[in-house]
Amino acid sequence: MKLTVSPNNRTLQRDSHHFFYLADTCWSAFTSIQEDDWITYLDKRKEQGFNTVQINILPQWDRSKGTFDMLPYPIDGKKFDFGQVRTAYFERAHKLCQIAEEKGFTLALVVLWSNYVADTWASDLDGGINIISQAERQIYYKQVIDTFDAFQPLYFIGGDTDFPTQDTIDTYLEAFDYFETHSPETLKTIHIKGRFKDIPASIVSHLDLFLYQSGHNHSFLDMPFTLAEHFCHLEPQLPIINSEPCYEQMGFARQVYGRFEQRDVRKAAWQSILSGGSAGITYGAHGIWSWQTQESAFAEDIGEAFDSPMIWQEALHFPGANDYGYIKQLFELLSIHQLIPCQQHLIDTHAQIRMAITEDQRYSLIYLPSNTKICLRDVSITNVTLVDLKERRFFKPSYTVSDNVTIFKPHMCQEDVLLIIQNKE
Repeated sequence: MKLTVSPNNRTLQRDSHHFFYLADTCWSAFTSIQEDDWITYLDKRKEQGFNTVQINILPQWDRSKGTFDMLPYPIDGKKFDFGQVRTAYFERAHKLCQIAEEKGFTLALVVLWSNYVADTWASDLDGGINIISQAERQIYYKQVIDTFDAFQPLYFIGGDTDFPTQDTIDTYLEAFDYFETHSPETLKTIHIKGRFKDIPASIVSHLDLFLYQSGHNHSFLDMPFTLAEHFCHLEPQLPIINSEPCYEQMGFARQVYGRFEQRDVRKAAWQSILSGGSAGITYGAHGIWSWQTQESAFAEDIGEAFDSPMIWQEALHFPGANDYGYIKQLFELLSIHQLIPCQQHLIDTHAQIRMAITEDQRYSLIYLPSNTKICLRDVSITNVTLVDLKERRFFKPSYTVSDNVTIFKPHMCQEDVLLIIQNKE
């Protein structure tokens, strides 16, 4: 299943057909998930409409650690011996990918999570104990390509990273150069840390798509749309995806009391997609990404310091995953591909309300996180539907038009809604 960038440079294709990237975050799959559980997990996500899984090839540093913990290298305390590859790890990872591919999933694989790269925020917090040397990286890159290239994955060359020093940048450039030489048919990108947007130009020149991470900090709830807008205005134009919005039932970062709920993750998705990130969206459930079991230990003081997750069997059924599948299904039913932000049509509304129009201008979509009146300029309506996103019910909203201004009064739904406007031709 070959993934490529569409001719419009804003969306993706798989085997030459439009591909709305709907990913689930399962960073610690290769270390932590046994085969039977992997099949259970994939079957559920396939039923919900997901088509991609995001996995860290190396051990996720803040994963849940249980009785089953498969590792690619011998470990002494917390330090890996990168000179001794455990081939059984990569053989098992290949088998898990094969199962996923047979079920129709695209693989999005992280090559170098930030704790393995010098000077990043994560390697500094980790004491730099698992920074991989250049010689060891070359051996590792070959192992990755030999193991995974047959699946035509999307390679995240970096994971959850920043770029504080030239050494950091050079490490990623080295990886991009290696994969472009030895895996020329795959797409490559980089998964940057939460709320981050400043990617060095030398790295941007290697990207096939922009990923951003709106993150898990409750103090920055505008990140889904402000970051999408930022990348939408950058050159070159590339597909844009929020590859890590707030995860459902994730504790707020920095041990702040509270958790992100279904409505929060749904809002992050719609705001991302209507603000420029229309190539797709990633979902995350707290308990899935780290693979929490009854026996697992989860360190609440590592990394961004999150409250404890639920076990994966419970997290697999969080309702927000169905909301994300609903987005993809709705887009498929309406044949929506690229969306172009058009905030200029909204008059005196809060920035949280987002509006976009399809490339063919057939539909306009407006997301309202909370109930309020909205006014639109220069919009000609043939038909309009209001979708109650909590209940997934459809209504016919009333509106008035005066002096080329269309006014929708407050609706009767209790939470967020989507207005689908069919425009006059």
